[in-house]
Amino acid sequence: MPITLAIDCMGGDHGPSVTIPAAFQFLREDVQARVVLVGLADIFDEAFHAAAKPFGDRVTARTVTEVVGMDEAPATAMRGKKDSSMRVAIDLVKSGEAGAAVSAGNTGALMAISRFVLKTLPGIDRPAIATIIPSMKGQTYMLDLGANVDCTAEHLLQFAIMGSMLLEAVEHSDSPSVGLLNIGEEDIKGNEVVKRAAELLRGSGLNFYGNVEGNDIFKGTTDVVVCDGFVGNVALKSSEGLAHMITSFLSEEFKRNAFTKLLALVAMPVLKRFKRRFDPSRYNGAALLGLRGVVVKSHGSASQGAYLWALRRAAEAARNDLVERISTRMSGYTAASSESSREGSAA
Repeated sequence: MPITLAIDCMGGDHGPSVTIPAAFQFLREDVQARVVLVGLADIFDEAFHAAAKPFGDRVTARTVTEVVGMDEAPATAMRGKKDSSMRVAIDLVKSGEAGAAVSAGNTGALMAISRFVLKTLPGIDRPAIATIIPSMKGQTYMLDLGANVDCTAEHLLQFAIMGSMLLEAVEHSDSPSVGLLNIGEEDIKGNEVVKRAAELLRGSGLNFYGNVEGNDIFKGTTDVVVCDGFVGNVALKSSEGLAHMITSFLSEEFKRNAFTKLLALVAMPVLKRFKRRFDPSRYNGAALLGLRGVVVKSHGSASQGAYLWALRRAAEAARNDLVERISTRMSGYTAASSESSREGSAA
């Protein structure tokens, strides 16, 4: 199925030196795809046009006059930079010229602009950020990861619905399991918001596993783990720090002396496989869920290979009607809740 991605070429730590080569690589492996590359005029030079020529009309360049800085206030970016590469890429999704937008830029600005331009779907109060975390069973999808620090039980239910629909669309998973992150598996554990969220999830029609603890994220106990943005962001950053510490310790120990260096050579095949399983580039591309359009956030420091993964995930989400899936599921849940409320009032 043909799909067009709008790419914010200026976003991230590396900008066009990563985003443009990744876009061309994406086009080489996905022959039905098109891209609209959005950036300042000077990046579309002779070298760019020469590299883009083999792709013909599958590559379009859209010039802008502004760029959103990585440390820029979201409100400033949203109100004051209407011709930024980030804003124009999202505008292309709203107009229907693109099926999804991808940016490695300022996360706060991307969320603010996306919500302002695209709006949220009916029944969704707040968009959420969902990403993939490696687990013993492959991978776990987790949300929210920082967009919403304070959440109600209803918000957590919405996150669960959006996360489930994301797996159905991107991973083609039938009835993915959902876990609610808590300080224990027992129903009596947790604060009142989490307890109420568990009640809502049990009656939601989702494949709700129940409460899960932090270690279940990496065990792969459930396909989706739901939490508020404060907890999710701390858990994500903690896991990133732990992974970095483990690889650093391994490197130090293997470099300790001549004997350990020799052992490192012997263990090299195992170490390479270990490194691949922890390679963060394979998990790049966080979806901003709950919007009336597909927006994917790449890590700001992403390499070309990592950015390519974000493009793949954006294309897969758009091709498999992620927005429509979330909208349909939310409509069904809202209708069922309304009917239940009427029955309760009548009784």
